[in-house]
Amino acid sequence: MTYVNRVVTDGPARFGFIVSKQVGGAVVRNTVRRRLKALCFESIEAVAPGSDIVIRALPSAASASFADLRLDVEKCLARRAAA
Repeated sequence: MTYVNRVVTDGPARFGFIVSKQVGGAVVRNTVRRRLKALCFESIEAVAPGSDIVIRALPSAASASFADLRLDVEKCLARRAAA
C-alpha cells in the first residue's frame, strides 16, 4: 500500500516505510525495509520532486522475491507518484 503527499517544496522526494510486526520478526522486517529502500532509490527519477511517499509493507512482502517487490513498487509509484 502506498501513500503520497505532494509538498510545496522543490526538494527531492522523501520515502518512509511502515513494516509492522505482522510482517515477521526483526530480521525479516529489516530485510523487507532494506529491499524497499533499495527499490525506491532505483526509482527516484520517476517520482515527482517534493513528494513524500510512505510505503506500508504487507505480510506477503516477507516471502516475496526481490523481483516481485520491484514490480509492486514500480506499479505503485507509477500510479501514485509519477513525475
